[in-house]
Amino acid sequence: MTAVKVCSESDLDVGAAVRVVIDGLPIALVRDSAGAVHAIGDTCTHGDISLSEGFVEDQTLECWAHGSKFSLETGKPLSLPAYEPVPVYTVTIVAGEVFIDPTAIVSA
Repeated sequence: MTAVKVCSESDLDVGAAVRVVIDGLPIALVRDSAGAVHAIGDTCTHGDISLSEGFVEDQTLECWAHGSKFSLETGKPLSLPAYEPVPVYTVTIVAGEVFIDPTAIVSA
């Protein structure tokens, strides 16, 4: 599969996450505190909780339900209770449009 357009870059607020779904695959699209855009799996590995409803702080996304923080760059959990990583996907921005390739997993 090739990259799929999911939104315009201007649709993303700094320090916020949104949920996008590509062919049934839930992805948390995040603009971190520095303004960089990341895409990680949207389901917390500790429980069936949407990470895009969580809190962005610097380079992390925190699950609102149990407090596990995940690295936006590696997908690795940085705090318990989660201990399994979430996948990280390749994000490309072309002319202000955000694309995600759901098959291009950077890490998991």
